[in-house]
Amino acid sequence: MFLFQATHPRGANSALLRLLALLAAFALLLVLAGNATAAEPSLSEIYRILKTKEFVDLTHAFDPDIPHWPGFPAEKRETIYWYDKGVGSVGHGFFAQVFCHVGQWGTHCDPPAHFIKGLRTIDQIDVKEMLLPLVVFDVHEQVAANPDYVLTLEDVKAWEKKHGPVPEGAFAALRTDWSKRWPDPAAMRNAGEDGTAHYPGWSLDALKYLYEERKITASGHETTDTDPGVSTSKGDYSCEAYILGQDKYQIELLANLDKVPETGALVVVTFPKPFFGSGFPARVFAILP
Repeated sequence: MFLFQATHPRGANSALLRLLALLAAFALLLVLAGNATAAEPSLSEIYRILKTKEFVDLTHAFDPDIPHWPGFPAEKRETIYWYDKGVGSVGHGFFAQVFCHVGQWGTHCDPPAHFIKGLRTIDQIDVKEMLLPLVVFDVHEQVAANPDYVLTLEDVKAWEKKHGPVPEGAFAALRTDWSKRWPDPAAMRNAGEDGTAHYPGWSLDALKYLYEERKITASGHETTDTDPGVSTSKGDYSCEAYILGQDKYQIELLANLDKVPETGALVVVTFPKPFFGSGFPARVFAILP
């Protein structure tokens, strides 16, 4: 080293300076990385942010007379305990009811096993699939002009041109404003003189793109079915069968999608956990940005 400095003093100093500069840069990167880790917000800080945001309930309240798929029986409800004597069928002192309804009742979750034997039942859906980015495809104007309208792949591509790619893991909701017909069963079904129902739905091309290319986690809509009424009236449930066949879940009979943005919100999808359950009413809400 002494010989090198004596022969090439300027070269040695230059190499030393470069080495010191590299070490300094590396140290700075370590500091910045440490600061980035330290700057990550705690759950308490995240909660303080979330509670300042606007929350929108995307769920209909249900009762025995709500619109439902025509093949299902109506809900039965009995008050077995009431605050005062003489009202509850069993006793008094508090309020308790017995509910009897199909799993697919009101705003509800369809797990994969609802259509596909051997796939996940509702209790097997992971809780990490219940807090998701929310994307909303708004076709309510098209539906106002044509109640048989379906979301097309072109609609999805137009959304992405405006907002960017649908994020992986998202919950995709179809806004049609059909929920404004709630709770009128006839208005929801919108049948013609021949009995054919006329309500909007998804297209298979759009769903395949969202689930296979964009890898969304789940989807939902305001109508009683995934498929449009003209299809379900013929017993065609291809779109619903496709979603559930991907081992994914869906939410039907959503509400208030006109109150959330097309992108930027979060959705929380919750439901009970009946063992080997074929479906259940859900409570769904959005957290706005």
